Amino acid sequence: VMNEFEKAIVDKLKDDKEYYNGIGKNYLSNSDVGILLNNPKQFRTPRPDNKNFVYGRYFHQLILEPEKSDNFPICDAASRSTKIYKEFIAEHNLEVALLKKEAEEVVGLKNVLINNMDFCMEILQKGNTYETPMIKEIGGVLWKGKADIVTPTNVIDIKTTSNLDAFGYNAKWKYYYCSQAYIYQQLFGKPLIFLVIEKTTGQLGWFDCGQEFLELGKNYVEEAIDVYNTYFGDNPTNNIDTYYIKKTL
Repeated sequence: VMNEFEKAIVDKLKDDKEYYNGIGKNYLSNSDVGILLNNPKQFRTPRPDNKNFVYGRYFHQLILEPEKSDNFPICDAASRSTKIYKEFIAEHNLEVALLKKEAEEVVGLKNVLINNMDFCMEILQKGNTYETPMIKEIGGVLWKGKADIVTPTNVIDIKTTSNLDAFGYNAKWKYYYCSQAYIYQQLFGKPLIFLVIEKTTGQLGWFDCGQEFLELGKNYVEEAIDVYNTYFGDNPTNNIDTYYIKKTL
């Protein structure tokens, strides 16, 4: 149960500006886990935007915040090497913009997802909340998360992928979705389900999280906390400039 102070923080975190660049900077999130484990010198270094991020944001907006999607910046250019595109991103102060042909692909994927009755009923059922932030102390460190959808029984995260067959492998070993599942289960007190759509084919996948998957995620989180406390916590024991990778080949 949250106290009044925590409720006020969560309310502020509904604003994306606060979540990513404001008060949310006081909290770790799953996006920090891979960085802390693989290259902690890049911790809290701004990440450049890219076309996959933009693609995913538009997809999420179409499903979860359709009222905002009409204002999403979309460039009617053949490619990102054209003069039209370069002038567009300069005019809109963007690092990367979605091309019109990509936006049309995203709309098609959204329609596939919404037209599947099982997925649609889960996404739109009564009692759901959307883009819901939460905070909690995990392992002595403050964490945040923003769930795509919180249902009466689950937390749902919507993903796009270029290869649905590889999703399970990548979820464990590449994108740290297992640590996301563990963190969100701690934050919201409900199991996480990944609803996944393959960008090239529209094939849908429904992935719940087994105990082994969650245990791996917990291990990642604990390792990330150790690195955080060593180099960045309230009482760090090492300077990040001393960090190096040591492995046996």
